[in-house]
Amino acid sequence: MTIFHYASRVRALLCIACTVAAIPASAAPPQAAGSHTYNFSPVNQWNLQVSASYWNPIIRYVSARSGVHLNLKLGRTSADTTSYVLAREVDFAFTNHLFSPDRQKMGWTVFGRRNAPPVQGQLVVPADSPIRDIRDLAGSAVAFPGPEALVAYKTTYAQLLRKHIPVTPVFTGNHDAAFTQLLAGKVKAVGANSQLVANWSAREGNAFRVLWSSAPFNELALMASPRVPADEVRAVARAFLTMHLDPEGRQILAASSELVHAPEPISFVAASDADYASYRAFYADAPANLR
Repeated sequence: MTIFHYASRVRALLCIACTVAAIPASAAPPQAAGSHTYNFSPVNQWNLQVSASYWNPIIRYVSARSGVHLNLKLGRTSADTTSYVLAREVDFAFTNHLFSPDRQKMGWTVFGRRNAPPVQGQLVVPADSPIRDIRDLAGSAVAFPGPEALVAYKTTYAQLLRKHIPVTPVFTGNHDAAFTQLLAGKVKAVGANSQLVANWSAREGNAFRVLWSSAPFNELALMASPRVPADEVRAVARAFLTMHLDPEGRQILAASSELVHAPEPISFVAASDADYASYRAFYADAPANLR
């Protein structure tokens, strides 16, 4: 059985966060009549309030520098946000949910990523938990941010399936809610992205024990829909990739990194589809129900 549960902390923030996320994300001058607004959807890595606070200043900056009007579009959960992409309601994304064979046919293009170390899928428990081996999770509830999360859910759940360890997946909507469920004792472990395990520990002061780690994967990709004209993709890419070279851009990146307790200010670097070969390799070997 799979349980879908959204933590009370997320529900309490929903109204505020949705309001923040709906604020137009451009500081650019008024556009000419007939100009287009493009939706940008980043996967929900944190709760809605933190996600909106992290991305809105970045999107305003990119809009102003590129002359391409971007609007932040966030769903309640990472799966909801990805559903907007699949429904073609989004034109730019920060995601790793588009590398399965079927979704690659949609024609999205990778143009960048954050300049951060590769991440791993991890199964973690509180540092003081008596559980020391993934076999001890048999019959337990394990929290995951969502069914779309390749690193946090698909790699970790695939390992449990391969080892024939039955667990009850609890989908919480984002990593923050998953860690909250774990620390409240409602689940025994969390399937998570290693970067976000470290970020949460720095933000909240909780220590975790890692039971298992996957192979490394490059961080999420900045991607553009084939609907967006090439010159506008280039303008948006240039604004992201040169942001750290501009004093205002550096200040925004530093504040965003501090918000999520990243170990150092994060910038954006160029990337291509070739940087995501490890994702395609995972799908080639994944259990059928996770492809």
